[in-house]
Amino acid sequence: MPSSEELHKRRMAAVARGVSSMVSSYVEAAGGGTMTDVDGRAWIDFASGIAVTNVGNAAPRVVAAVREQVERFTHTCFMVAPYESYVAVCEQLIALTPGTFEKRAALFNSGAEAVENAVKVARHATGRPAVVVFDHAYHGRTNLTMALTAKVMPYKHRFGPFAPEVYRVPMSYPLRDGGLTGAAAAARAIDLIEKQVGNGNVAAVLIEPIQGEGGFVVPAPGFLPAIAEWTRGAGAVFIADEIQTGFCRTGSWFASEHEGLAPDLITTAKGMGGGLPIAGVVGRADVMDAVHAGGLGGTYGGNPVACAAALAAVETMRELDLPSAARRIGGRLIPRLTDLAAGDAGIGEVRGRGAMVAIELVRPGTIEPDAVRTAAVARACHEAGLLVLTCGTYGNVLRFLPPLVISDEELTQGLQILQQALSGVPAGASGT
Repeated sequence: MPSSEELHKRRMAAVARGVSSMVSSYVEAAGGGTMTDVDGRAWIDFASGIAVTNVGNAAPRVVAAVREQVERFTHTCFMVAPYESYVAVCEQLIALTPGTFEKRAALFNSGAEAVENAVKVARHATGRPAVVVFDHAYHGRTNLTMALTAKVMPYKHRFGPFAPEVYRVPMSYPLRDGGLTGAAAAARAIDLIEKQVGNGNVAAVLIEPIQGEGGFVVPAPGFLPAIAEWTRGAGAVFIADEIQTGFCRTGSWFASEHEGLAPDLITTAKGMGGGLPIAGVVGRADVMDAVHAGGLGGTYGGNPVACAAALAAVETMRELDLPSAARRIGGRLIPRLTDLAAGDAGIGEVRGRGAMVAIELVRPGTIEPDAVRTAAVARACHEAGLLVLTCGTYGNVLRFLPPLVISDEELTQGLQILQQALSGVPAGASGT
């Protein structure tokens, strides 16, 4: 088997440099809470392929379901010759997402594709053009979803012009918005929408219940319900982007449940397929069914192999009670990180829900972002055998997304590596 060094040389000659990786090693096997590279080196996994492998990298039910489906057929295109598993996945989305109203669902390939289709549905249903999004948001890398995304580097730089009729307003960001309550932060955003967009022009308000790439920002209590209430009052569609937060990650099946929300539409992907590419839009039947026949779809949307994986992943989540597992992980992560923050003036905040947790690194005594230290700590973790991700508008957030099947021993070992990395790159050191 080629070594990571040999594979990296091949990569440099074959793969476009715009596709980057967090580490230079190449994975040979993964499962549970660990990954092993082609050189036999192991890491503890606090990334989950960016919140994808909630059930693990090779969950037995998912593996068996994929094998069985591949042997029967790999593709027909649901729009040409439909099959039961597509319908079954839609039924699961309807059953699992919050809201007792009648629902419909449609399947796609990626989170960005789901968001694009949710916007299409909202615009068609309302006959309006404008989409409202928030500071620090991340919604994808296609042209429309780049317009919806806030961060320029690396997502938007020199890729424009972008799709029009997208309007951005402030997010509730408790560490950085002067301590505004959720209600006050919502009032600030709503005032801008009414003045700069106009109620009658808004097709949809699109928001991540907990922001992902933007820094795992948890809005102040009351912010999301106030935004949802205004949206419905304005005759617009409230869309929750649950691509990173969905499927047990935050300790509930969907993060909207934490504040009792039942969004008009929810976008899903990532953890939905147990590692295979599948996404969905699910929501109010009157909104979803407003689109004419043939207006939604795609060649690979709801591929039968991916549908089989999704059904097996959901079954695994139920069998293992992964919402409880996520809460248990959060119950270990957050107190330990809070203890670390008490002795580290460079940790500005510990935040998150369930197994979606982050620390924001700042210069001591300020809330000025410390992106240099963040990158250095991440590198130190990687070198010591812990895979972590950075994020945030300012590049100063370390995010922790372990598989929900990680063992307590692996979790503890990972936190020990993180503690050593933070100690080895102290806050306020020269160059940070």
